[in-house]
Amino acid sequence: MASLTEINPQGQHRVIVTKPLPGTRWLEVLKKADCHVIIHNSEAVLSQDEIKNLIGERCDGAIGQLTEAWNEDLFQHLKAAGGRAFSNYAVGYNNVDVSGATKNQIPVGNTPGVLTETTAECAAALVYAAARRISESEVYLRQGKFTGWSPDLFLGKRLWGSTLGIVGSGRIGISLAKMLAPGNNMDVVYYSRSASPELENWFSDLNEFRQKQGERTLSCHRHQELDSLLETSDIISLHVPLTVETQHLIDSRRLKLCKPDAILVNTARGPVIDEQALVAHLREQPEFRVGLDVFEKEPEMAPGLTELDNAVIVPHIGSATRWTREGMATLAASNVAAILNNKPVAENFDVEEYLSGSLPIERAPSIVNGEELGLAVG
Repeated sequence: MASLTEINPQGQHRVIVTKPLPGTRWLEVLKKADCHVIIHNSEAVLSQDEIKNLIGERCDGAIGQLTEAWNEDLFQHLKAAGGRAFSNYAVGYNNVDVSGATKNQIPVGNTPGVLTETTAECAAALVYAAARRISESEVYLRQGKFTGWSPDLFLGKRLWGSTLGIVGSGRIGISLAKMLAPGNNMDVVYYSRSASPELENWFSDLNEFRQKQGERTLSCHRHQELDSLLETSDIISLHVPLTVETQHLIDSRRLKLCKPDAILVNTARGPVIDEQALVAHLREQPEFRVGLDVFEKEPEMAPGLTELDNAVIVPHIGSATRWTREGMATLAASNVAAILNNKPVAENFDVEEYLSGSLPIERAPSIVNGEELGLAVG
């Protein structure tokens, strides 16, 4: 049975945390907010009953994980225990029944902004690793098979002058486009519900500079159909939230639309790709490559995926830098601390304000159902 760690037991507000979180500032945030913090020390994913037991008969707030299903039943239990605040330790919240929380008058926080560049860096790393066959060549070397330089050893894909396809033009997708395209002379196409003036204007300004340097301009335009983006892109990077509409967004039919030697990267959510269909496609198209940070049924992977040399796979480390993971903990704690002390929700917020500013926290950085609950904005 996992042990519990208690911080500031004299605190007025009882707040449960379902896993140990990195860093110390998040605890300072909660202590300054007069919270008694109870941390469940197990690394295992908690069951619904285990979370209910942790909530107990009295609980004012909770910080949960993306691996836990926070459904309406859990929010009813939290509400019955006096719960008034919940924050997901993630920017995405597909694991949270937000409508169920709203029915129970519980604000739901998340952690945007702090993991944008970090996750984009991971996506960029997967692109390079897949293109230059880093994983399989490292295994080859470690197995003692390298006998010297050879003209055709691990020939990969040249990225220079490619077309980068961004699926979902949110913060991370935009950041990746800015990272990869200028340095690799790439054109950019993107698919999203609406146009992204931020992305297009950035490339417009960049092209003014490039023209002065005698370099070619880089195009950036939106595709209104995902199929056309898949057909024209050399690199495809997924940055969409997991919803009913995006479940298996990339399926067998759409994989067949991609170029035979395209690179597909996913740092969003695993179920956006039909993983069984992907394994079949990777077998049929040995020049097609993927870089995966997330999986459809984490931590399990589709049978055969680990055996494929044209798949670069890493264990959901997209946001795994110390600065980011500690920052996520601070933002999650700030959401709970602010709500429990009747502070408003930030209309706009600067991440650094929370990561290095003064305490106590005066505004909740991000509450996804704040408008529905009529929370004050300030």
